Amino acid sequence: MASGSPFFDDIRSKPEVIDPPQSEDMMDVGENVNDPAPNALKPNLTVSSGVRELLECPVCLNAMYPPIHQCSNGHTLCSGCKPRVHNRCPTCRHELGNIRCLALEKVAASLELPCKYQSFGCMGIYPYYSKLKHESQCVYRPYNCPYAGSECTVIGDIPSLVAHLKDDHKVDMHNGSTFNHRYVKSNPQEVENATWMLTVFSCFGQYFCLHFEAFQLGMAPVYIAFLRFMGDDNEAKNYSYSLEVGGNGRKMIWQGVPRSVRDSHRKVRDSFDGLIIQRNMALFFSGGDRKELKLRVTGRIWKEQ
Repeated sequence: MASGSPFFDDIRSKPEVIDPPQSEDMMDVGENVNDPAPNALKPNLTVSSGVRELLECPVCLNAMYPPIHQCSNGHTLCSGCKPRVHNRCPTCRHELGNIRCLALEKVAASLELPCKYQSFGCMGIYPYYSKLKHESQCVYRPYNCPYAGSECTVIGDIPSLVAHLKDDHKVDMHNGSTFNHRYVKSNPQEVENATWMLTVFSCFGQYFCLHFEAFQLGMAPVYIAFLRFMGDDNEAKNYSYSLEVGGNGRKMIWQGVPRSVRDSHRKVRDSFDGLIIQRNMALFFSGGDRKELKLRVTGRIWKEQ
């Protein structure tokens, strides 16, 4: 007989993080979410691996937050998983009922833990019930790879991602704040959400990603070019950029603020935050018999004063 349960395996594959509710049972802890200064751990609050295991939900394996439920035999479960196991304890199969494990909730309230992004430079120590909120906004949390041509799962800081883009994705790297690129496509009828090009620019001591791709907007195929900043949004707002495309005596100009790579490529693209060119206009710019796409996109990046 198999020892595992397909039902619980399916739940484990879909972890769910539950924000702790604000209640009088919980500690009211004030904190600066992005304060990198560590808080000294009290000697009696050193967290052992055994205590951490007690606070781990046996179904989703995430840390548990109030209300923490338990069965009549004392087995615990997070509030997010309780309805998913049909009110049956996943350990002993007894009915769960509505018993809260107040003792474990109070133990959790006394703990202070390091940020999970400690290896990326965050030295902060945070109360158990504040740690999750901090980590969702921690300035040291890693970035996702900005390459949009594949579902790349690599994460890291900016220098490591720049090296990754260059070495693993073979992305073109350029120094300077101006650019002049030509995009050629022999069969412009083929769109199918194809990402064509990503170019990385180094200027002002920062890195920027220039995206150019074709995608379907409703029934009409269009092309879009936009810039993303390799850093956080508060820094991205210090820069602006312009893009220009044209031909046959006409031109289109776009000016905007680069989006942070914290925003996914798809989110930026689907918000149409960039230079959008309808296919008929793109073929007009290309000249000739309109059977080959030849677009020249120029632009520059500058720092706002």
